[in-house]
Amino acid sequence: MIPTSFEFYPPKTDEQRDQLDRTAKKLKTHAPDYVSCTFGAGGSTLDYTPETVERLHHHHGLDAAPHISCIGGTRAELGALLTRYKAMGCRRIVALRGDLPSGMARTGDFRYATDLVEFIRREHDGFFHIEVGCYPETHPQAEHALADLKHFKAKVDAGADGAITQYFYNADAYFRFVDDVRKLGVTIPIVPGIMPISNFSQLRRFSEACGAEIPRWISKRMLAYGDDIDSIREFAADFVAALCQRLIDGGAPALHFYTLNLAKPTQSVLARLS
Repeated sequence: MIPTSFEFYPPKTDEQRDQLDRTAKKLKTHAPDYVSCTFGAGGSTLDYTPETVERLHHHHGLDAAPHISCIGGTRAELGALLTRYKAMGCRRIVALRGDLPSGMARTGDFRYATDLVEFIRREHDGFFHIEVGCYPETHPQAEHALADLKHFKAKVDAGADGAITQYFYNADAYFRFVDDVRKLGVTIPIVPGIMPISNFSQLRRFSEACGAEIPRWISKRMLAYGDDIDSIREFAADFVAALCQRLIDGGAPALHFYTLNLAKPTQSVLARLS
């Protein structure tokens, strides 16, 4: 079975914590290489993320990799956070620029993920394995596709060890992106990010915000099922599993699942791959 990893987000209520615990318990039976935990914009999870990482590590026995974002954090705050993660025994970091929330004027001391990667390398060189993000269908704020490729290479040149893509539903976009960055001299592993389909209306909102394309035929098929939830779930799992299989057959080094703290959609895909 190909190596897998799972992304969670930090819970803020007791109900959300219970949900995360249930999901982590179910998904760890798949023996993931590691799990990651997202970081809220504007420092809103300066405490939530470390607490969640510690719980995933100590309570669930998972190798947990925290996300760190440039947005809203000072050099001192992010430095303290890295020291805290180092003390926890975290050896993997996901370094991202992050998105500036509406109404927030200050980006923080680091403007780009490249700056953050350089900072981590300078302060803790050799300790953390640094993952960065990339966009097979081009970052929605990029001037053009070539500029986006160059920005990604800059993060790699700054010291990234690996990359996780934004989710996509067109395997050719991933293969083309990998080919393009290899021509630029990028050699690090590029792991496709996989978004199982659970709530299609929510997925459309996410996709509009992040620039991920949902093929028209999938939208039409979802509409055709109407309120037949069982058929929607079966189709979604079959489609995403077929996408994963094509990626595996094409040489993807691993799969990184965006779980949204739900176990069943990811398990349904993995069951089909098994």
